[in-house]
Amino acid sequence: MEEIIARAKQNKQRIVLPEGTEERTLKAADRVLADGVADLIILGNKQEIEGLASQWGLKNISKATIIDPENNPKKDYYANLLFELRKNKGMTIEEAQQKVLDPLYLGCLIIKNGDADGQLAGARNTTGNVLRPALQIIKTAPGISVVSGAFIMITKTPQYGENGIMVFADCAVTPVPDADQLAQIAVASAGTATAVAGFAEPRVAMLSFSTKGSAKHEVVDKVTTALAKAKELAPTLKIDGELQADAAIVPSVGASKAPGSEIAGKANVLVFPNLEVGNIAYKLVQRIGNAEAIGPILQGIARPVNDLSRGCSVDDVYKMIAVTSNQAMAAKKA
Repeated sequence: MEEIIARAKQNKQRIVLPEGTEERTLKAADRVLADGVADLIILGNKQEIEGLASQWGLKNISKATIIDPENNPKKDYYANLLFELRKNKGMTIEEAQQKVLDPLYLGCLIIKNGDADGQLAGARNTTGNVLRPALQIIKTAPGISVVSGAFIMITKTPQYGENGIMVFADCAVTPVPDADQLAQIAVASAGTATAVAGFAEPRVAMLSFSTKGSAKHEVVDKVTTALAKAKELAPTLKIDGELQADAAIVPSVGASKAPGSEIAGKANVLVFPNLEVGNIAYKLVQRIGNAEAIGPILQGIARPVNDLSRGCSVDDVYKMIAVTSNQAMAAKKA
């Protein structure tokens, strides 16, 4: 995590916080500004934000750009931008003028217009409310049609992954991905492994309850089909499947069950066949294995928009601002 924060400080990105009056968000923002992790655009009523900052003893909020959606000099400009983006879907200019008062929509429009690099919300809002404007305004990345959620798992077992660090996906968004979607999730997760986890070489395992044909079932077929599609999408990516979890990360098991595989026993990115498995797996590793889970890190959007858990801590918000900054840097290179 220290490396993620250090990279953010070296190349400060402009991150929008739409939930500007939310306590954990504002307290994390104060720390981010004090530490120079990112340049922040906080959305909300300026007097209310300044009053809360004073009440909570926050000394650095004045370093942020505060934009009040209700009294925004660019309100009409952003309303017209939204109207142009959505008129083919039936949106009227009057509806667009209302939507730009919603901080979640305004934040995405600020990013779309090139005035910010990423957004973080969800301390107050549901995942659906955070994602909807992102998909309508910023849209998915080129070649990607599915949004997924990865976690960086910092474990206490340095013999696995990258000195104990692994990327798990999809653990947060798409319940039952088809083979095309699973392939995209694999490629996007490798991107997250490089951009955020800092892996020099992502090694992706497509997981199943079967290793290299040891079991026959249509859900295994989906994984093998997804593997072939992922190789088409990213020909140079180091990826293999289908692999059982132990074959993916334990060298002796990998050598026994999948001889000749360059991934078996060495994987640092684990792609689960569906959301049920991914969500359960990350929570078990987090709780029973006492691992730190950083995320969900949303993948597949053209510019980073991340979704906090409504049970998040100040520390979670701080870390996710740094993560969003790392994603923003990578998105500019894409």
